[in-house]
Amino acid sequence: MCGGIGIDYTDRGAGEPALLCLSGWCANASAFDRLDLPKRRVLSLDWRGHGKSDASPRDFGHHDLLGDAIAVIEHSRAAAIVPVATAQAGWVAIELRRRFGPTRIPRIVLVDWIVGPAPPPFLEGLAALQDPAHWQAARDGLFAMWCKGVADARVVDFVQREMGAYGQAMWARAGREISAAYRQEKSPLAALSPLAPPTLHLFGPSTAPNAAAVQRAFAQSNPWFVPVELDVQSHFPTIEAPERVSAEIERFLTS
Repeated sequence: MCGGIGIDYTDRGAGEPALLCLSGWCANASAFDRLDLPKRRVLSLDWRGHGKSDASPRDFGHHDLLGDAIAVIEHSRAAAIVPVATAQAGWVAIELRRRFGPTRIPRIVLVDWIVGPAPPPFLEGLAALQDPAHWQAARDGLFAMWCKGVADARVVDFVQREMGAYGQAMWARAGREISAAYRQEKSPLAALSPLAPPTLHLFGPSTAPNAAAVQRAFAQSNPWFVPVELDVQSHFPTIEAPERVSAEIERFLTS
C-alpha cells in the first residue's frame, strides 16, 4: 500500500541485491516476465493506475511513482536494491539513488532510454500527448514507430494491446511528467553525473541522433556509466531479447 492505494508486485527468486523492475508510463510489469535471473530476487511492480495495482483517486506524477517504489522496497524488506528501469522509469531509479544512497541502491540498470537531452521532435510528441485534440494521433504515431520493422509478435502485442489499453488521461499525464523531468534535469546523464552510480544502459534503436557514439564518448570519461548496444529491432529488449538482457544484467552485477 502507498497512501491507501494498493500497489501490486511480484516477488520471485532469492539473492542480494534484489532487482526492482520498473516499467515506463502506460506499461505494465509484464514487460519483465521473460527475464531469467536465477541467482537474483526479482521484484516487479505495477504503478498506481497500471496493471493490477489500484487506480488513483487523484492526479499523480513521478513523485507518486517514487512513493510506489519505496512502498514496495520497504514491504519486501530487501536490504539492497538495484532498479531495472525501462524508458522514463529511469527518473524514479535516479531518485531512489538520491534518496537511499549507495548502500541501499548500489547500482542502476537502465533499459532503452534517451539518456542525453531530449530531441525536439520527442518533446513535440510529448506536448501533443497533452492536447485532447491530438493525443490519439500522437500515441498512434509512437506505436507505429515502435512497431515498424519489428518481427516479434510479443512486442507488437505488448504495445498495441497492453499500452493501447491506456486512455487520454494517462498518456497526457505521461507527456506532462516526462517533459517536466527533462526540463528540470536537462538529461538523465546530467542527473546521474553528480551521483556517479555504477550504471548499465542496455539500448537498441534510438530516436536520438548519434546515441551510441554519444554514450561511448561519455563513458570514456565517466567509467561508472556502461552503455551496451543490443542487436534488437524494438525499443522493448526485455520482451524481445530477455536472455541477452538477463545475461548483461548478471554480468554487470558480478563485474
